[in-house]
Amino acid sequence: MTVESIEVRHVEVRDPAAEPLLRDLHLEYHSRYGPNEELSRYADEEFSPPDGAFLILVEDGETVAGGAFRRHDQTTAELKRIWTHPAHRRRGLGLVVVRELEREAVRRGYRRIHLTTGPRQPEAARLYLAAGYRPLFDLDADPETIGPLPFEKLLEGPAPCETAAGGYDVRAAEVQEA
Repeated sequence: MTVESIEVRHVEVRDPAAEPLLRDLHLEYHSRYGPNEELSRYADEEFSPPDGAFLILVEDGETVAGGAFRRHDQTTAELKRIWTHPAHRRRGLGLVVVRELEREAVRRGYRRIHLTTGPRQPEAARLYLAAGYRPLFDLDADPETIGPLPFEKLLEGPAPCETAAGGYDVRAAEVQEA
């Protein structure tokens, strides 16, 4: 993957290009947790400016990854809906999504990011640890005994994988995504 081959698009939740992300997230959550209402928990508007953002990564016209944030409190954004298409995992795209969401959160005035991931999503927990998020739980505990796994990160300056030109060094962003 080259940086030039990936386009970052800020879209609305109901944009047709976001549909693969939402459809696959629904299937993923259902396969890991059974019937649930996670994707309908928040109004679509919460992921729109000025308080939120929803973005996708597009390669050769295909939505390959994406994610969003919403306002958690006055200075904190909450990451949600981080996703990479199964055929494009292990390419570092999840980290590119997280870094781009962090950059946008800083532009919107947020100074901290909070997120939770499910206990049956170890690849997501690894992604957030690799991205410099601090776990707010005991890493040695059985995740099933904890429930949602909370993380946080203070936002300061450019993200480590960001290049001087504002692009991404994907080699530095490579993470073992499942």
